[in-house]
Amino acid sequence: MSATSADTPNTLEIVLVKAGRTKISYPAELLADDGTRVVVRAPWAGDGVRDFGFVRFEKGDVFTEYYWRDRWYSVKEVRDAVGERKGWYCDITRPATLSGGRLIVEDLDLDLWRSADGTDVRRLDEDEFAESGLATTDPAAAAAAEKALDDLEHLAREGGFEALLA
Repeated sequence: MSATSADTPNTLEIVLVKAGRTKISYPAELLADDGTRVVVRAPWAGDGVRDFGFVRFEKGDVFTEYYWRDRWYSVKEVRDAVGERKGWYCDITRPATLSGGRLIVEDLDLDLWRSADGTDVRRLDEDEFAESGLATTDPAAAAAAEKALDDLEHLAREGGFEALLA
């Protein structure tokens, strides 16, 4: 899939914005859009390998990504090149917006990881969130972000991801 294919009906450009700037954008295959939830699939869009210590994202990995227009998070199921599930990486975001073939998502720094077997659930980047100043500049958004992280962690620990993504 080429970077210019975002104008075809089965492709969207995913645009992740952080602190008012585009952090990354990449083409993704549109799998479903029911008006509330958008589901896409894309290969790992990062440069090289990203090793978090508890999971590695690398060339060949495939992300099935779930975005909501009415929820403060996105969930990305990560599989390796042979299709084995590594786990789910979740971003706390403002609700997604779709315009002109671009799905725009604002990253709010908080993240959650759940391993494929569910034994490793971890909250990530809470220090970055605190340093972002969102609690001062937009207290309502900060509260929504913290609630979204709590909700996702509960789902992750109780095995509710499968139902959420069905």
